Amino acid sequence: MTAPVKTAVPTFGSVVLDCPDPAALAAFYAELLEWPAAKGDGDWMTLANPAGGPSIEFQRVADYQAPEWPSVRRPQQFHLDLTVEDLAAGHERALRLGARELDLNPESFKVYGDPAGHPFCLCAC
Repeated sequence: MTAPVKTAVPTFGSVVLDCPDPAALAAFYAELLEWPAAKGDGDWMTLANPAGGPSIEFQRVADYQAPEWPSVRRPQQFHLDLTVEDLAAGHERALRLGARELDLNPESFKVYGDPAGHPFCLCAC
């Protein structure tokens, strides 16, 4: 039997969000995405993708400051694009779960802040 070939090419395993309360933010995204509850120790939580794709992880940062959108003072640095078939229903659901509106002007997507202030989009593109 031959040894497996190792590669230097990375795979995309997860995205990690800094936040003041990893358990609370993980619970928000678990409910928004309808994924199983996150696991971790409270300072680091992992929300596993049930389809086997990249996970979302959350780490506690003591002096966390939320990005301001849109702003150059504390820019967003990144955001999540989440695809939804029914944008109007997805909008209402996101707000009910604790998202706040940031920009609702585009027709095919809407921009929100999660409970810790990270921007994310619901896209019906």
